[in-house]
Amino acid sequence: ILSPLCSQGLFGVPELSGPAGFQMAQHQALREAEFLVHKACTHPPGAVTVETFDQLSDSLCRVADLADFIKVAHPDAAFREAAERTCVEIGTVVEILNTNVDLCQSLKNLLGNEAVLATLDSDTRRVAELFMFDFEISGIHLDYSKRSKAVALNVKLLDLYHVFLSGSQLPNAIDKQVLPEHIRHCFSIDGNRVQISGLHADSPNELVREAAYKIFLYPNTSLLLCLDELLACRHELATLVGYESFAHRALKGTMAKTPGKIIRATSKDFKMMKEMKKKTHTTNPEVMPWDHAYLSSAIRTEMFNIDPSIYSPYFSLGACMEGLNCLFTQLLGVYFQAEQPKMGELWSEDVRKLAVVHETEGVLGYIYCDFFRRLDKPHQDCHFTIRGGRLRDDGVYQLPVVVLMLSLPPPSGRTPSLLTPSMVENLFHEMGHAMHSMLGRTHYQHVTGTRCSTDFAEVPSILMEYFASDYRVLSQFARHYQTGEPLPENLVSRLCESKRVCSAADTQLQIFYAALDQVYHGKPQYRSTTDILREMQEKFYGLPYVNDTAWQLRFSHLVGYGAKYYSYLMSRAVASMVWRQCFLQDPFSRVMGERYRREMLAHGGSKEPVLMVQGMLQKTPTIEDFVDALVLDLNTNVKSSV
Repeated sequence: ILSPLCSQGLFGVPELSGPAGFQMAQHQALREAEFLVHKACTHPPGAVTVETFDQLSDSLCRVADLADFIKVAHPDAAFREAAERTCVEIGTVVEILNTNVDLCQSLKNLLGNEAVLATLDSDTRRVAELFMFDFEISGIHLDYSKRSKAVALNVKLLDLYHVFLSGSQLPNAIDKQVLPEHIRHCFSIDGNRVQISGLHADSPNELVREAAYKIFLYPNTSLLLCLDELLACRHELATLVGYESFAHRALKGTMAKTPGKIIRATSKDFKMMKEMKKKTHTTNPEVMPWDHAYLSSAIRTEMFNIDPSIYSPYFSLGACMEGLNCLFTQLLGVYFQAEQPKMGELWSEDVRKLAVVHETEGVLGYIYCDFFRRLDKPHQDCHFTIRGGRLRDDGVYQLPVVVLMLSLPPPSGRTPSLLTPSMVENLFHEMGHAMHSMLGRTHYQHVTGTRCSTDFAEVPSILMEYFASDYRVLSQFARHYQTGEPLPENLVSRLCESKRVCSAADTQLQIFYAALDQVYHGKPQYRSTTDILREMQEKFYGLPYVNDTAWQLRFSHLVGYGAKYYSYLMSRAVASMVWRQCFLQDPFSRVMGERYRREMLAHGGSKEPVLMVQGMLQKTPTIEDFVDALVLDLNTNVKSSV
């Protein structure tokens, strides 16, 4: 499955020429899994035990990861529905395997045999320990009845995740007579109802922003109950398998380690952000939550004349991709090479396929670029792993395959796709994830690329944002698409300076989200999620809670980043330290680029994240260092060389 050399089917998978192919691919993966389980349980302990576990993981992930993407991005509803069913089926199988006593015993036999362990390399031993960790957090140590309950809870959570994510994206509707007539045209009208599908945070009309905020965030009773049940199930599962809370379970193996460290860090962050806001006079008692994004943008525009239309002509998509190509060639010795896809390999005609090629190692992997907006495509920027890299039994390396999904404006006539500065930053961000996937050369796919600690996974992508704001980098490719004029240096300087305005308030908002996430996944509060939201907003955010709103129902990160939303802040702190120490002086340094690959990108999740950061920075950072890095980032314009 998933060989780029195959033809007739999505991603070159012959079975996936139609929606029914998911059932075929699923059956094939389950047959292979059955064989591998038997092999793992009957083979003497050794490196082959870990290799068999990894093959088992790979056989299931190849189908599940592909389905995870297709259920979101495919334009055909039949494909999306088939992919969703496959995700649930494979997810259920994984939960059952994670409580398979015989399978776990084969791993225990390995980890309990000191003589055999001594023959394993460090990566193999760590991957074995990670597989054992998966067993432990699934309750393998429990009796049969409790193990069965753990499986049931995990399966129930899969359903709750689907319901919550679907509900979090749905619009809210209201009788159009409720809205003033002069703003109705700003929303989608369906008969006598007005559909509100977002916050309209960038609208210059304050009444439009207020109406959108209050209607879009109006509580949905059934979704509130779904969230309550989701959080209760997570807590029950965590305590069942021996953890104090779901947060304690989720943070084991991360850089943060425990919820207590996050609470202390967010509290310290909050105090510093509050002081910075006082110094910069950005606190305004008349500002409401629906004003934050618009006023931040308006202030930046007024102070620095940051009009995206001034910048866009210099950032054609082709120029930006060439700029990334030049940067990666200088830093890492890799470049992009356009690939001709086979018939049926793509899900949309505007998708492009790139091979990532190293100057001496050859092809490292493949990136499918799904960059342009289209109907029924989510407006979100994402990196999807379709296939992880690993060393196969025949000695050939299984090349990674990923998709980068953006929401860029398509070309029109003779005008190419033109990007705003924020779009350029997002492109660089997602390409950072892709390079993490491409340059990781792990023996095992279980720890390939971005399959690492969540609070480390965002470091490579956030680091790329610094390159996207450095004039030395931008000057290599930013040219006016009509005149060829280079992007003026003063425009970049103004853009970087503008990012500092209101940045304390923006960071404080992220601290609020992280703190709320921790409280939701800590010990039960025995009160509504809205009451918790109100308290945390008053404590960690400078703007008041608005009655009859439930922002938490739009917080889709609660599913994929449960108890881990802090990862964005921690990753930004690490990226800031790496940029300052390693790339600020020379963003094209091949020496630092090679160190970056060797110490951070190459390992995926096969090495402790703290050790990777330590190897890159050549020192061991503390939580205080992370907090100080965030504050320093806000106080100094380190993203620009000017």
